[in-house]
Amino acid sequence: MYAALTCHPPLGQTTTIPSNRTSVKFTVLLESSAGSEKKWEAALWHNFDDKEKWTNLSLEPALEPSLTVVKASQTNVRRQFFTVDLPGRPKHGGSLSYTITFRASEEEPWKWANEQCSTSDGRLIYQSQDVLHNDLTHYIGGLPPYLKIGKEQSDSPETLLWSITSPVNAASGSTSGYSHNSLGRPLDFTRWFALVRLWSPWLAPRQGKNRFQPDKEAILATFEREDGSHLVVLAISGVDDVLTTLSHDGEGRIVIQSRNDSEEDGVARLVAAVGKDLNHAIAAVMYHARKLVMNYGVGVKDTEAELKALADDFKPEWLENWYDGLSYCTWNGIGQHLTEQKLFDALESLAKNEINISNLIIDDNWQSLNHEGGDQFKNAWVDFEATKNGFPRGLKATVADIREKYNNIKHIAVWHALFGYWGGIAPEGKIAKEYKTTVVQKKDGVSGGKFTVVAEEDVSRFYKDFYQFLSSAGIDSVKTDAQFFLDELDDATDRRNLIKSYQDAWSIAQLRYFSARAISCMSQSPQMIFYSQLRSNMPRILLRNSDDFFPEVPASHPWHIFCNAHNAILNQYLNILPDWDMFQTSHDYASFHAAGRCVSGGPIYITDVPGQHDINLIGQMAGNTPRDNTVILRPHTVGKSTSAYNSYDDPVLLKVATYVGMAHSGVSILGVFNCTQLPLSELIGLDSFPGAEKGTYIIRNHTSGQVTKPTSIEGDDAFVHLDLPTRGWEILSAFPLQTFSLKRSHDVKGPDEVRVANLGVIGKMTGAAAIVNTDSYVDRSSGRLRIWTSLKVLGTYGLYISDLKHRSLDDDVMALIFGRPIAKHCVKVSDTCENVLEIDTTRAWKESDSKASWSNEVAVEVVIR
Repeated sequence: MYAALTCHPPLGQTTTIPSNRTSVKFTVLLESSAGSEKKWEAALWHNFDDKEKWTNLSLEPALEPSLTVVKASQTNVRRQFFTVDLPGRPKHGGSLSYTITFRASEEEPWKWANEQCSTSDGRLIYQSQDVLHNDLTHYIGGLPPYLKIGKEQSDSPETLLWSITSPVNAASGSTSGYSHNSLGRPLDFTRWFALVRLWSPWLAPRQGKNRFQPDKEAILATFEREDGSHLVVLAISGVDDVLTTLSHDGEGRIVIQSRNDSEEDGVARLVAAVGKDLNHAIAAVMYHARKLVMNYGVGVKDTEAELKALADDFKPEWLENWYDGLSYCTWNGIGQHLTEQKLFDALESLAKNEINISNLIIDDNWQSLNHEGGDQFKNAWVDFEATKNGFPRGLKATVADIREKYNNIKHIAVWHALFGYWGGIAPEGKIAKEYKTTVVQKKDGVSGGKFTVVAEEDVSRFYKDFYQFLSSAGIDSVKTDAQFFLDELDDATDRRNLIKSYQDAWSIAQLRYFSARAISCMSQSPQMIFYSQLRSNMPRILLRNSDDFFPEVPASHPWHIFCNAHNAILNQYLNILPDWDMFQTSHDYASFHAAGRCVSGGPIYITDVPGQHDINLIGQMAGNTPRDNTVILRPHTVGKSTSAYNSYDDPVLLKVATYVGMAHSGVSILGVFNCTQLPLSELIGLDSFPGAEKGTYIIRNHTSGQVTKPTSIEGDDAFVHLDLPTRGWEILSAFPLQTFSLKRSHDVKGPDEVRVANLGVIGKMTGAAAIVNTDSYVDRSSGRLRIWTSLKVLGTYGLYISDLKHRSLDDDVMALIFGRPIAKHCVKVSDTCENVLEIDTTRAWKESDSKASWSNEVAVEVVIR
């Protein structure tokens, strides 16, 4: 007989109970084969009263809450619910463990959920009701006397903050100074999370329990404590010439690893914070790091003055298409042997399939190199002009043809490495003859050895001339890769001279010539994160948020989403938009990647092989404006993991949260991904949606359009039951309901009170992000409810109306587009939810024979009497 169990709070996970909660309600869903009338029983086993002794508590049968079942693996099932309240707090400290037992009847033996469902115990951590301790020694034991520790004012609520410095020796000649100093041992923690240097260009998450021992050097480490608070330690680089990371000594102590390229003794800088909310504690260290970097003055005065002048002249609308247009990149789609003809063939394939990209990225292999076709790390750059082999007419002619034939393409970018190319500058080439160069030594490794680069004295002129050339050729944006090569420099003198000068020259050039239309790639090195990316006095650029999309490596795809979601925990505080990299829409993991990009808060660009496109999937990511521009629907906040401490190997669904709209009245969006090799089930309630803070909500899922019954933040009677296979995903959106009292007409039978939620454009993964503006109010003169909405794109506009089934679409509802009535055949009740009104604005727009307004938005109004 089939039997499956799902619990909320979940088994196999740790759940934090806020200090103001006085009880915990457990909800258990038991699924069994349909037709079986056996009287199931369930019990909660826990160590609430005694840490060493477990007791059981019977779960009571309950009425089915508002349950939306998504992608159920079994169709003919009987569902039974059980609940129990666990009042008070544990008698023996701040946490307890629990599991569930169940049986089909009194005659049958009890089954343990751990064994039947291949899961571990669940754990509850009850946050302490005590105030936070003002002494850092309460959180880190064995702080050495050589550390200088200062109490700082935190800019994040309900957090405490400390600055920490540790000495590091000066460089001696070309050899940097190093130090390996102990910070101390984090105390009383149960789990830790760190962002480590996967290798020089990339960050990646690591998690563990009990002993802190990441396999690579970290820049951020957080610790979940037994009392429900969180300790956060951040290593800061880019101030002076010191690089600082965190490692361990094998005994659980944090070790401060520092490299000083200066000829004077320096200090390693750390910031530590404590808070009952992990996000607040991370915000505290990042805000202080930004203040520290800005106060120390980033760069030389002339450079800072030039950057400020350019930033002051900057207009945010210059980036609108660049951020929000659908983009195509040539790298995986066309391959590394790039030619003008292959580029035209790819664009023609997109055009034939009516994929109207806004941005084109011409990736690697367009440049003139000294050994074309050979090992990329041995190849060096010869001339600004494109290679004659692939672009015989020159870059300008190619770009001119593209712009003439494809009017939808607004921006064309080219790829290049920060030093020019992977192998630097060709000593015998035209560039080397024009600019002063120097030979530098890189660390041993794949890209190690000596190579030639433009010297510090000429790097500003080099970038000025290069970007002037690109601009004259019709290029208006860049993807600048291999930026980590700055950190690969081995010589302390080269590091001192080049790390900041190259960052400054590039920042000025991309802002002056391309108005911040730039992608910073392979640049998650600490000196760049803190020196260039954290500062808030510049326009935001796109930043590659993780290692590459590898289409041929199956194991890389779930890790890619997991890695990006956790890197964003830090990168959300940088002055960037996270770029989760290109992907292919015809790939086995295509929809998995697409959902990740849609909730990322960053750009979306595809790299399809010509002719291999999933039009339906592209339609779920993007939409067309009345002017026929294709735009993505980008949420307003950076999408990030909601559970930093859950590791990649844990049998847990990854949840990526983002948000659309204003605080308290906006839409909380949750991308849910099964990154494991097992099918997983969870009950997801409103408490899983960050930003859903007060009021009543409905939760809608993307793939089937199902909607839960209204539920309040205080209640716990509505769940989405997600049953996701390996590679499974879902996007859930929590919409706040507004309540209105209508003036009753004598011939209207509906209720006086109506609750509505604006769903945006449904059929899109993040359709709420299509809402530009909205306003709902009861007209005083007529007593009718008017819902006005401005949308980014045409499509199926959705509106939740609580009493829609009691209303006549002909008599009680009127819809308008740009002030003109919409024909009845464009308006219908949703097939999946009787309370959702659907309006086909694409058809309505065509039939109205209107022209796009200057704002390029879709104005829709619904009137309810």
